[in-house]
Amino acid sequence: MDGLGGYVLRRLLFLPVTLLIVSFATFYITRWGPGDPVRVAAGAGFSDPEALERVRHKYGLDKPIIEQYGVWVRDVTLHGDFGPSYRYRDRTIGEVLGPKIWVSFRLGLYAFILTFLIGIPVGMFAAVKQGTWLDPFAIGSFLFFQSIPVLVTVPMMVLIFAAKLHWLPAGGFDGMFSKSMVIPTLTLTMPGVAGIARLARATMLGTLGEDFVRTARAKGLNEFTVIVHHVARNSLLPVMTTVVGLSLVGLIEGAFFTETLLGIPGVGKFIFDSVNGRDYNVILAVVLMLTAAFVIANLLVDIALVVIDPRIRGNRTGAA
Repeated sequence: MDGLGGYVLRRLLFLPVTLLIVSFATFYITRWGPGDPVRVAAGAGFSDPEALERVRHKYGLDKPIIEQYGVWVRDVTLHGDFGPSYRYRDRTIGEVLGPKIWVSFRLGLYAFILTFLIGIPVGMFAAVKQGTWLDPFAIGSFLFFQSIPVLVTVPMMVLIFAAKLHWLPAGGFDGMFSKSMVIPTLTLTMPGVAGIARLARATMLGTLGEDFVRTARAKGLNEFTVIVHHVARNSLLPVMTTVVGLSLVGLIEGAFFTETLLGIPGVGKFIFDSVNGRDYNVILAVVLMLTAAFVIANLLVDIALVVIDPRIRGNRTGAA
């Protein structure tokens, strides 16, 4: 099969292989990592060896690691069952993970939109002002926010806006349109603006010297029309499509430190708690989900680039 359809099909056929490799590596690392999930789930005060061994046998943790992995792959493939959670015994992993994905998605959506709404104009402004003091000032202002770790930013915002000014809550999640969204949104947005701005600036600088830009200016078009309708459309759209597509995975992934520090019940905090609790099956489910999301996002970006810029079609399909 030739053309774009064959390229997409070949990429999809590699998805199970990728997931198999990632899942085995994660399975092996978690099983050989420090700590015993059964003992963690039982609590520090519970030390009956026979009872712990019965629980370990119930979950199949006493079998060889290859056999454990084979059973896990069979259950996931045939039944979509990622195994029991050692911390949430009365619910499946899907039931626990679903609401947390929804929280992280809503939290990340604000940051995702604001990052591009701020970063692209800043990068365009810096490119147009190349050679003046406004160029490094525009990019450097946001590089300052990128250089500050989240572990410093979050406590400082809580101290200023919650403890001192009493404008915002100190943590938690009260809904998408509540004041509790302000601090985590700012924390996730400001560090990412510099990267988008620098990318937009670099791509625009490469286009400003092209012949079609000089021709547009020679025709008497005003500078705003030249920048927006000619330079930005030809330079930013393909590159930003790639960045946007891969950034969408972050909406599912959540923010580990931000959610943990602010007590937001999203995927980031859930993974952090699962690692501390040695909840192997939850870690495997999340890693597999993020891997599949990343591979699919990569494929969608490739398809979008072909649709947006037909010049790429020959290279992509030919290389496949």
